Amino acid sequence: MRTRSLVSLSAVALSVVLLAGCTATPSESEGSPEPTASAADLCGAIVPSGAASDAVTVDGEVGTESTATFESPLEVTELQSTTVDEGDGDPAEAGDLVSIALTGFDASTGEKLVAQGFEDDLLPQQISPESVLGQLLGCPKPGSRYVATIPGDDSQGSPAQVYIIDVFGTAPAAASGEAQDPVDGFPTVELDSDGSPTVTLPEGDMPTEFAKATLQKGDGAVVETGDAVLVQYHGVSWNTGEVFDESWGKQPFSFTVGSGVVQGFSDAVTGETVGSQIIAILPPSVAYGEGEINESDLTGQTLVFVIDILGVAKAPAQ
Repeated sequence: MRTRSLVSLSAVALSVVLLAGCTATPSESEGSPEPTASAADLCGAIVPSGAASDAVTVDGEVGTESTATFESPLEVTELQSTTVDEGDGDPAEAGDLVSIALTGFDASTGEKLVAQGFEDDLLPQQISPESVLGQLLGCPKPGSRYVATIPGDDSQGSPAQVYIIDVFGTAPAAASGEAQDPVDGFPTVELDSDGSPTVTLPEGDMPTEFAKATLQKGDGAVVETGDAVLVQYHGVSWNTGEVFDESWGKQPFSFTVGSGVVQGFSDAVTGETVGSQIIAILPPSVAYGEGEINESDLTGQTLVFVIDILGVAKAPAQ
């Protein structure tokens, strides 16, 4: 799954943190195994502070856009992290989705590069000891704040950078909305203890039209075209009855609504709310196209998706 960074970042840095939307379709997403490291491993993953990160003075309250003051150009030769505020509450664990906000600055000039996460414009991020986020934050508590310094990359044309990262807490990794009454004619869904679904197809003729139903109704923001959205998904072929792809056991999937995925997948989440679980039936016309059945690329197949909407980053106002 390919990610698109929001600003020009160094090769080792937040380009893997700032998931503004994937361009692969769900069936093409590779994912990575869900982290199984212990909480101690995550806490120990944080990189040391150093002269660069310690030289930054931060103004502003945690949870608000902040100002970093430092003498520029600031020499940044390695990834460093200084804890400004430890926060309070339960620390994040490996595999958790963490809600963050950040303000980024050019280390050479002090110019502000980005401020995101303060206005519902940054998706929750999965954290693990192997991730850049885990290296910068360790096992953060709600209300914590960090200064991170990130080396530049001349080959990518990205300058060294300074980031102020605020942690709001963890986000649900599965739908958390109110259960809704089942809809006649739709497949039935049973959930495992972690929220992962199992789909049972009904008897009768295969549907020929797109349809969707809400299994759980969340109370979060409404998903609209152009938004970046983070989901868990489980895909079943109605033709074969087999699971052809899912994010469960890998990592949640991020995409931009209206692009980068088949039409029916975008249609399934459009107009729905964060925290909801949706079941959608996609005939070939809104999936992978009509034609002779081909299991390798799903041509001609009618698909069923169960989609948990975990977060949304609203598209910038035009």
